[in-house]
Amino acid sequence: MYSYTMIQWMFFFYLYCFAGWLFESAYVSIDSRKLTNRGFLRGPFLPLYGCGAIMMLLVSQPFQDNIFLVYIAGCVGATALEYVTGVLMEKLFKVRYWDYSEKKFNYKGHICLESSLLWGFFTVMMTRFLHVQVEKFVFLIPYKALSVITVIITVLIAMDFALSFKAAIDIKDLLATMENTKKELQNIQKRLDNIFTAAGESIGSRKDAIVGGIDEIKNGIEDKLERLKKLALSRHDAYLESRKGEINELVRRYAVNVELRN
Repeated sequence: MYSYTMIQWMFFFYLYCFAGWLFESAYVSIDSRKLTNRGFLRGPFLPLYGCGAIMMLLVSQPFQDNIFLVYIAGCVGATALEYVTGVLMEKLFKVRYWDYSEKKFNYKGHICLESSLLWGFFTVMMTRFLHVQVEKFVFLIPYKALSVITVIITVLIAMDFALSFKAAIDIKDLLATMENTKKELQNIQKRLDNIFTAAGESIGSRKDAIVGGIDEIKNGIEDKLERLKKLALSRHDAYLESRKGEINELVRRYAVNVELRN
């Protein structure tokens, strides 16, 4: 049974956060062939790995005499942690920090069978081999020094988390603004189409009125506004005159949304 003080538990947590960051950043950097800093925080820590390591120690504790049950406990516990963390992060920040959608037997991209089986393997390796050595290393550090180091790391991570949290919220707000801008531009585009249709004018292909990125929609609207301007100069019927106020309002809304987009 594990019998640690709160300071020791926290130090183990930070140590595994750092080890997880080293592992994942190295793996992704090699895979993408460029240096990549993985994780939510700016510093060299991945809290998911720290949480996962502590969780593995706790869930495997009752089954330490049975390696098979340790494996199963690791699979179940780590998978549950990964799913809950993934869902919460996406709900809070509207961003996925990992995605298993391309893996076989995945569930909503948050978890997959391959990952779950690996978590079980890591639980066995950690509880039977890795943590034994880590524990010896931590016990070699004088407790007062360990306490000071742990407090300093806690302060640094708290500051890092505050900055990273704010940045993530800013990104969430930016994505929401972009999405609202796109919807508003699409509404403006559709209304312009209706004006052309009611005026008896062909507007050609409607591809740019259906979907597309903001740039495509923006270009489509600018094209329609230019054609509408030419149409108004060439025709002086009552319909276009009656729609002058609406067209001016669409132009204003378009300008506001382009500014938001920029």
